[in-house]
Amino acid sequence: MYLQRLLSCSRRFTRTNALQTFSRAASQGKNPSFSPSLSLHAVRYWSNVPFFTVPLARAHGKSFGHRSELRQAKRIVVKLGSAVVTRGDECGLALGRLASIVEQVAMLQNQGREMMIVTSGAVAFGKQRLRHEILLSQSVRQALHSGQNQLKDMSLPVLEARACAAAGQSGLMALYEAMFTQYSTCTAQILVTNLDFQDDQKRRNLNSTLHELLRMNIVPIINTNDAVVPPPEPNSDLQGVISIKDNDSLAARLAVEMRADLLIALSDVEGLYDSPPGSDDAKLLDTFYPGDQQSITYGTKSRVGIGGMEAKVKAALWALQGGTSVVIANGTHPKVTGHVITDIVEGKKVGTFFSEVKPAGPTVEQQTEMARTAGRTLASLDSEQRSDIICALADLLTERKDEILTANKKDLELSVSTGRLSPAMLKRLSLSSSKLNSLSIGLRQIAVSSQDSVGRVLRRTRVANNLELEQITVPIGVLLVIFESRPDCLPQVSALAIASGNALLLKGGKEAANTNHILHELAQEALSIHGVKDAIQLVSTREEVEDLCHLEKMIDLIIPRGSSQLVRDIQRAAKGIPVLGHSEGICHVYVDHEASIDKAINIIRDSKCDYPAACNAMETLLVHRDLLRTPLFDQIIDMLRTEHVKIHAGPKFASYLTFSPSEVKSLRTEYGDLECCIEVVDSMHEAVDHIHKYGSSHTDVIVTENEETAEQFLQQLDSACVFWNASSRFADGYRFGLGAEVGISTARIHARGPVGLEGLLTTKWVLRGEGHTAADFSEQGSLKFLHENLPVAQPLPGRRNTS
Repeated sequence: MYLQRLLSCSRRFTRTNALQTFSRAASQGKNPSFSPSLSLHAVRYWSNVPFFTVPLARAHGKSFGHRSELRQAKRIVVKLGSAVVTRGDECGLALGRLASIVEQVAMLQNQGREMMIVTSGAVAFGKQRLRHEILLSQSVRQALHSGQNQLKDMSLPVLEARACAAAGQSGLMALYEAMFTQYSTCTAQILVTNLDFQDDQKRRNLNSTLHELLRMNIVPIINTNDAVVPPPEPNSDLQGVISIKDNDSLAARLAVEMRADLLIALSDVEGLYDSPPGSDDAKLLDTFYPGDQQSITYGTKSRVGIGGMEAKVKAALWALQGGTSVVIANGTHPKVTGHVITDIVEGKKVGTFFSEVKPAGPTVEQQTEMARTAGRTLASLDSEQRSDIICALADLLTERKDEILTANKKDLELSVSTGRLSPAMLKRLSLSSSKLNSLSIGLRQIAVSSQDSVGRVLRRTRVANNLELEQITVPIGVLLVIFESRPDCLPQVSALAIASGNALLLKGGKEAANTNHILHELAQEALSIHGVKDAIQLVSTREEVEDLCHLEKMIDLIIPRGSSQLVRDIQRAAKGIPVLGHSEGICHVYVDHEASIDKAINIIRDSKCDYPAACNAMETLLVHRDLLRTPLFDQIIDMLRTEHVKIHAGPKFASYLTFSPSEVKSLRTEYGDLECCIEVVDSMHEAVDHIHKYGSSHTDVIVTENEETAEQFLQQLDSACVFWNASSRFADGYRFGLGAEVGISTARIHARGPVGLEGLLTTKWVLRGEGHTAADFSEQGSLKFLHENLPVAQPLPGRRNTS
């Protein structure tokens, strides 16, 4: 009865209300399962909220072991710290932040989850109201008795925290209620004190009330009853203005009591650091494990509140022991506040995740650090030593091919049984003896080409007498290569990284897990001959690709190898890291009216049918209008039908036909299969315009016997690869003689087209002087710039680079 009346009234609960609700529910036979009673001697205090040394038994079992499992969280407690709820001036609420948090909580509630909020803010809200009332009262009183001149001397008295809480509770709840009403979500307020946890009966009453509210799809909003709590401790952050006697402890206690799946504690810090935030070596901990407390140094507390990070960690570990997963994150950052809660529930890397499941191997951050350290040693090796490593890997590919093919067979069988991969993707996943032999040959080409790659002098300048400048090639740093269903990519990219002196982080698809594992072992075995085993790391943990793209302080370049969707997702996610690659491979073949029949047939067949899933396969065939209804055009159509290629008609081509194939939905389509679009153009110039409009700047081909027409096409078309009378399938690092490639780039800077060894290098400037200063070259100085170009002396074999 009381809960029904609650919905039509203010929905505000006090401790007494909670007791009444429980009594009425019990009298009606509604007796939910209670937590077992615990005697008071098992209680210890971290603040005024008690914590039981032995967590209550939980029906739902252990906490989640990995972030990705947080998606399964059903019952969630969101704790809003004082710094999150209050404004920067500590007087009043941060309405914008609060509104975005309410929106996220309401969205999760409407998804069918059970949301609870533990909030601060009553004192701040009350302080704002009382200050306004005092200023108004003083101004009227002084205007009546002392004249206008006295108004300037008015001063505010120190406001007592409990009075502020009493004045602010109703306003705070009314604000929450108004905000949640916008999302058709009901709320109810519950105020608690120490007595509600110290007394078993009152604790069970509270538990019953909360369960009943959740059953009715109401969001409980819980807070300590600051109007009746003991006075604040001395030396509190705000000299008693805001006194939340540790809502961290309250949130953890309630989360365990209510068997919550997840506790999200929002504060004004990004999460837990291994040293005080702001210090030079401070690193944000993605995951924190019980037992790691000894490695943590706590800093100062937040600008408001009284808990501090140490109290948050203690509360989080207690909740974790009780079976509730915990994430501590920043709820004040303007760029992330609007989605911080939903991101956490989606399993994204936000804040610090507390887990009892410690991985057997290093974290991805540790792997990246290991790779960077070993990569610097790799870059300092002689070029011959790096070549030795690559040749050793090439030998291992053939010597251990039985192991590789056995692992690959397991991956293929699993993929076929689950039906996860298309035939085209299965072809990419498959390895064979001939493919391994080709890989070995390609690696040896890379070994030869790497002899003078790192440390090569590109430019020498005599700036002044005894002041010489050199520009030399150096590795980029740490590369992250993400690839799908292409295990042959692993040794190729590894060899290129070794040759260029780069550290490498590899993330392969789970469909090739067994093959990638053995290939990575072989790469590290080859690296071991010169003590740089850790330079190449395979990420085998359950890291999401988007999370890897956020390691902007650790990774220097991302290279995606996979579907266009994968590349687009990575380009969107990697806001702080350059991405080298192409999102689409919409390649064109234009058949001119002066084309050779035999050349056109062979080039079209090879470009489309040799490997339809490749990014350099033809997707659109452009045909000169004069070729329609000619023997050449008929032969092209017959060949495509013989090869079982499904044809889609472009709008212009369809207009010429009475009964046309299915009209194309978009002229900007990458089919990746035995499908293509045919469109008609009036001239070579129209073909160029079409490709510029609908192409992806990857690879485009002209078939013609007219040299002038061909040269105009080659010069006017702005694609990474432009061919004359050659298949689009030649757009490949191995076929270009690069040995291998890390991908094909359609970017405008650094590297374009098939990216081999040269594309993985950058430069640095080395200046050698004898005490020169910039002041020596001023108007009053004694030296003059010469800026003479000097011959570039190539390094001798075996010379170490200076990177």
